[in-house]
Amino acid sequence: MTMSTRTDVEALLDALDPDQRAVAEQLTGPVCVLAGAGTGKTRAVTYRIAHGVLTSTYNPTAVLAVTFTARAAGEMRSRLRDLGVGGVQARTFHAAALRQLSYFWPRAIGGSVPRIAEHKASMIGEAAGRLGLEVDRLMIRDLAGEVEWAKVTMITAENYARVAAAQGRQDIAGQDPTTIARLLSVYEQVKTERGVIDFEDVLLLTVGILAEQPEIAATVRRQYRHFVVDEYQDVSPLQQRLLELWLGDRAELCVVGDVSQTIYSFTGATPAYLTDFSRRYPKARVITLARDYRSTPQVVSLANNVLARAGKARSSAAVELIAQRPSGPAVRFETYPDDDAEAAGVAARTAELIRTGVKASQIAVLYRTNAQAPAYEQALSQAGIGYLVQGGERFFSRTEVREAIVLLRGAARAPGEATMPETVRDVLASAGWTPEPPAARGAVREKWESLNSLVALADELARTRQADMVEYVAELAERASAQHAPTVEGVTLASLHAAKGLEWDAVFLVGMCEGLMPISLAEGIEAINEERRLLYVGITRAREHLQLSYALARNAGGRSSRKTSRFLDGIWPAAEPAQRARGKHTLSRAGRRRQVAEQVSAAEADPEVFERLRTWRAEVATETDKPAFTILHDAALVAIAAACPKDLRQLAILRGIGPTKIEAYGATILALVRGDRPARS
Repeated sequence: MTMSTRTDVEALLDALDPDQRAVAEQLTGPVCVLAGAGTGKTRAVTYRIAHGVLTSTYNPTAVLAVTFTARAAGEMRSRLRDLGVGGVQARTFHAAALRQLSYFWPRAIGGSVPRIAEHKASMIGEAAGRLGLEVDRLMIRDLAGEVEWAKVTMITAENYARVAAAQGRQDIAGQDPTTIARLLSVYEQVKTERGVIDFEDVLLLTVGILAEQPEIAATVRRQYRHFVVDEYQDVSPLQQRLLELWLGDRAELCVVGDVSQTIYSFTGATPAYLTDFSRRYPKARVITLARDYRSTPQVVSLANNVLARAGKARSSAAVELIAQRPSGPAVRFETYPDDDAEAAGVAARTAELIRTGVKASQIAVLYRTNAQAPAYEQALSQAGIGYLVQGGERFFSRTEVREAIVLLRGAARAPGEATMPETVRDVLASAGWTPEPPAARGAVREKWESLNSLVALADELARTRQADMVEYVAELAERASAQHAPTVEGVTLASLHAAKGLEWDAVFLVGMCEGLMPISLAEGIEAINEERRLLYVGITRAREHLQLSYALARNAGGRSSRKTSRFLDGIWPAAEPAQRARGKHTLSRAGRRRQVAEQVSAAEADPEVFERLRTWRAEVATETDKPAFTILHDAALVAIAAACPKDLRQLAILRGIGPTKIEAYGATILALVRGDRPARS
């Protein structure tokens, strides 16, 4: 090692904390890293790879790093390039297997790899039809999920009924295990007749070739000598089998995982391979990363508290986080009368955060099911706040992005004297980008945000890598292949599962009540424990601001029957039990006034109109002996005070104002908006 290289290595390792450094210095042998949320696991393993390459311990092309998502793989490759290390293969299990399957198929089987079916639904439907089963869309979805579970756990049609009975997998889509076993067999027949393979077959076929053809397995093992597996707690039996075939009799393996973030057991994943690592590799070095650099002590304390209350169900391998950031704002707990009020309250708080300097792209609303999303889409739209739905249209599929990349490629082929960021700005200006955002919202603003994210990426690459236009365009191509999009302004809406691996400055966890957290479909202790871990994942997405909320009723005026999630018993503010018993108002008067003020401000409502409406509502509530929110809830009052409708038609289009409300109060509301004294009914 030269003096220069030694200096580079020392600088590299000095950038890590003691535990991360221990990971980076352990270059050989089996290594197990138990890494809590926000502890810098990706940093530790990328520095480990870079250390190995710089010291010539690793040939970069002989390293295979396996990640859970294509986005994570792209991020790892990007970080390695930032460290001056290229050539390392960072891929998902499926991407790595497909690459090998495509290469070896002509030699092992002959011809080309069959087409991969994008969806199973039509094949499941045909298989069910052949068996005389009447199925609808939801049943087909459930059956497809069971087919996937059977394949990733390597359970065949012949032994499915026995295994399913032993594991209590009964009544899938209303069918008994014997019928499911028959469906598995017929599904494979349908697939063969169509000449296609499915997503799981990519792994199964690769496993089959490596297991049955030793010379091909030897070729792969000569190519890859060092393996890193991230998110090891979510590995399935099929993925583990593929990993074992890659390794052969070697032990050059580093695994990284967190048992507290095991949230995909329903897909066949199991944390057992992580927790049993030391038993399979008695000489393994086990290193724990517990220093949390992501979240404030307030967020970390809540996360630890939620896990601690699991009692004996908590794994002995769970990591208790140690906060490293300065103290931040207290975690907020909010209760709302109904779902619409909760969405409006979250939108109001979001607007307040944005006004205080938090970027919209650094705010997320996380929910248990995608069915909860529309209320938040509407509430944010009404508040004039842009948003992105995680899992929606992919960034690199957007028309403006595809057209911009074509222009940028052209500019890269004709280099000029301007710097790369200047060139990018000039090119994108011809596509409609401007230095300042447009006043318009909707599609115009969304297009600008897309183009502006390309400008921001250019600035970042110029700062971190001194990249030129050719390197910038290459980075775009790499990110497009991995769907690793640059940051786009807008509040993120995502399910808790989709939020895994992401983080924001501010996070709203909504629907924190029984039935949603844990989900009502979760049956049995294992399923309930997984729901607790899912809440932990949601909490640990937040860096600084965190709010948990739920609504007492689904609809305005509905029965206030919901209860706080059992996972938050003893954590939710002490006033909650009494408030729950009353079943009506759930915030202190001061808290309620603050919440309403936020809503009024966010919607730019006329405060005088709002006060007139609220005073009138209180009078009606007293006269009719009903709770005030059953007359009109706060979100409706805010909407009226913001829109100031002039007639019943304008009033009727506002959220929370239906025909019944129009008939009962329409004329009175319009009079109050005008400032007239309404006639007494």
